[in-house]
Amino acid sequence: MKKIILSLILASSLAVPAFAASWNAVNRVPVVGKQVLDKNSLPSNAKFVITETAVTNSTSNTNNEIYIQKTDLGYTGNDNEVAAIVAKELGIIINANASKKKFVSNIASALAGSITDESAQNKALIINELTMNNMSEKDQMNADVTGTDLMIQAGYNPLAMIVVLGKMPGSTMDTLKSQPNNFKRSMYIYDYLSYNYPSKVKAGYNCKEYKNFLAYIQPTIDERKSNKAKLAKFEKEQAKLKKERAKQIAKYKATGGLNGWDASYTILKNLSESSEK
Repeated sequence: MKKIILSLILASSLAVPAFAASWNAVNRVPVVGKQVLDKNSLPSNAKFVITETAVTNSTSNTNNEIYIQKTDLGYTGNDNEVAAIVAKELGIIINANASKKKFVSNIASALAGSITDESAQNKALIINELTMNNMSEKDQMNADVTGTDLMIQAGYNPLAMIVVLGKMPGSTMDTLKSQPNNFKRSMYIYDYLSYNYPSKVKAGYNCKEYKNFLAYIQPTIDERKSNKAKLAKFEKEQAKLKKERAKQIAKYKATGGLNGWDASYTILKNLSESSEK
């Protein structure tokens, strides 16, 4: 009997590495992507395209293609983290980030072109560039939190978004402040989840990257909890974010968009009603 048990243990220990070796992030994209699409009632005929270079996803993509950068997938280690990459890109589409940036850029460029003074024209172009950069950062963070909504609805752990961002290269400011990579985006996600989905935060995510992130932010969390003014400000900001998100979703639903993505209305209802508060 002991020999049989030992044989079974040995067989199982050999089987685990074999399974782990067969996992491949690129191969998991269609499976995980379909899960995210189906559970959020998004068009199931969308095609995931793996790219070697960065390609901005847009609502105006008439081919219903969703671009996933291969480099980003290199920072994933399981299906939750692949879902984070996929959901983040879907967040960009739902929030119409690319369309908005293109619209603002075209308007700003047109205004700059109408200015005859060369110095004033250069200033207008610089302001346009700064506006685009600031908008890009804000849009990026809002796409992240929209992505976490999609992950939750699809049954994936939204904290994986924080883990993936922590693995990706950070900014120079992160390095100078000795912060975790992409700290501002990660903290934005954590605050959003802790306010809207506290049970997801309580459940946690078992990996060293997330544990290191928690250890870094714990003093900030403790200080905020002990300070009534800071806690009130935090709750006010999160409530405002929730309202802004609901407003964006309502706008998305009302306009109908430019392709099949925008014909899906179930996602809008899910995103606006699935939070725990």
